[in-house]
Amino acid sequence: MSLAKRLKEARLEAGLSQERLGVVAGIDEMSASARMNQYERGKHVPDLSMVERLASVLNVPAAYFYAADDDLAKLLMMFHRLKQADKKRVLAAVEDIYDN
Repeated sequence: MSLAKRLKEARLEAGLSQERLGVVAGIDEMSASARMNQYERGKHVPDLSMVERLASVLNVPAAYFYAADDDLAKLLMMFHRLKQADKKRVLAAVEDIYDN
């Protein structure tokens, strides 16, 4: 799945318009909607700094947009949204599985 498709899905899940997401991520209000539309259509690719700002607004890790497959992207998103104590539990469980 492409960065463009994941960006659109995350934006829709967050209930934001293209314009609102762009503005909150620091894009000028006059061009926010157009730029976000270009990113979601894959016409332009945001630089890493912009991806990090978009990820922050959408509450996903930046790596989510670059993951090689959907399962990894889902895992990254879910792990990112866990509380710190739960992250430690997940890591311990994965380490246990990996070591055995």
